[in-house]
Amino acid sequence: QVQMVESGGGLVQAGGSLRLSCAASGRTFSDYTMGWFRQAPGKEREFVGFINWSSGSTYCADSVKGRFTISRGNAKNSVYLQMNGLKPEDTAVYYCAVRSPNRPGSVTTTTSYDYWGQGTQVTVSS
Repeated sequence: QVQMVESGGGLVQAGGSLRLSCAASGRTFSDYTMGWFRQAPGKEREFVGFINWSSGSTYCADSVKGRFTISRGNAKNSVYLQMNGLKPEDTAVYYCAVRSPNRPGSVTTTTSYDYWGQGTQVTVSS
């Protein structure tokens, strides 16, 4: 089993910044992909971005590209989601998830991930 814990959410004004952290513990993999998703009230869970742990390669959705950055954390099996230029439409619960190597499916879909955190609320006021 893998436990995922997100932290760093909160209330911020439009144009502000937040940094979310995600830490994985328990059974971990030598190579894995960690994704960030978000879910606003009444909407489906939406892909935000991912990072491949071994290569460090990242990708963010068009809706956040240029504003959000994903990076590896200082601690092993941890990643950050740096969010700048926040907009009210970024308000959502943010989740991190991990998928094992060779897991089929696109990294942009929720069904392609094995373990999920409980989420952290991000609220952006206008």
